[in-house]
Amino acid sequence: MKKILFVVFLLLIANSFVFADTISINHFVVKDNPFADSEIAVVATDSVGNIQEKVDGVFSFTINGFLEQMKFDKGTAFYRHKLDKSSFFYVKHINDSGTHSMLYYIYKQDGKLRPFHISWVLLLIIPLALVLLGYMFKRFIIIAIVIFCIFLYFNHHNGLTMPTFFESIFDGLKGIF
Repeated sequence: MKKILFVVFLLLIANSFVFADTISINHFVVKDNPFADSEIAVVATDSVGNIQEKVDGVFSFTINGFLEQMKFDKGTAFYRHKLDKSSFFYVKHINDSGTHSMLYYIYKQDGKLRPFHISWVLLLIIPLALVLLGYMFKRFIIIAIVIFCIFLYFNHHNGLTMPTFFESIFDGLKGIF
């Protein structure tokens, strides 16, 4: 009887070691690749911003509308495409817990890249503020239209298309609820 209980006990203990915890990326940041010129790295982080070094393997990301298989090693994956100018960079990852997306403006200066996170709130506030100013001050309607056209041209010229613009705002709104 003791042998049977001992075997059952060992099987229960072994069963707890068999199931592995799934690794998922819920937060990530885009940084300059320190090992290559004009390239970026995607770093898996936790909610506080610490690197998740346990993330290893291949994960699929959508970067500016193109599906990329990113190979993570100790929480970092390198995007092997060189950036020739400053541009917007929309990174989206879909896993079991939902869609995680971020919009960055990658500023290139002297071969170094400086990513700036663009909040969906900022994308929503700028056009609404221009419309509100144009509505409140009838004299500034033409100026508001010119500023809005410059805003649209800057976004389009640096790679932020209208579908990406609205998708970023809708993903941010979905994140609230």
